[in-house]
Amino acid sequence: MSEILLLGTGNKHKAAELAEILQGLPWEVKCLADFPPVPEPVEDGDTFEDNAILKAVYYGRQFDVCCVADDSGLAVDALGGAPGVYSARYAGEDCTYADNNAKLLRELASTPSEKRSARFICCAALTKRSDETHTETGMVEGRIIDAPRGNMGFGYDPLFVPEGYDLTFAEMSSEEKHRISHRGRAFQALRKYLEAIR
Repeated sequence: MSEILLLGTGNKHKAAELAEILQGLPWEVKCLADFPPVPEPVEDGDTFEDNAILKAVYYGRQFDVCCVADDSGLAVDALGGAPGVYSARYAGEDCTYADNNAKLLRELASTPSEKRSARFICCAALTKRSDETHTETGMVEGRIIDAPRGNMGFGYDPLFVPEGYDLTFAEMSSEEKHRISHRGRAFQALRKYLEAIR
């Protein structure tokens, strides 16, 4: 019988993306919607790694299962690395993806295109019942454009063009995005680790 591997995220877009990347593993992959509702943990870590471990440990303990969680975000050089760990709530606690994108464009309004370098960073954490944790980090360099393009993906995807490409993440197929994205890189590395320990 396969052991349960919980995806510790309440973001349905992210859960679907992670399920795609981890498909075919010898684990029974489940998401939070498969379990009774619990309060979300307070993400008060200083780094993506802190928050990823915090979430994985929290949800793993809540349901006594192995759990993977991630924390990821956008770091824009012209903004001193912002929004960083505040990426999901950049425009306020109950903001939408569109609110965050609009704020980012306002903050960069006077920044020329050649100075809009940025990177997406993702830290993926796995916790087992012993509270032993394992982390993997993925990163992709790119730039922020002047207006959103594309209907795929979520978050800042419509504004981010990865290095070496002309398409935004929101204009790419999920397969193409997973191959090069920060989350794809972190979770592909975590996938190899999961395969090795089973």
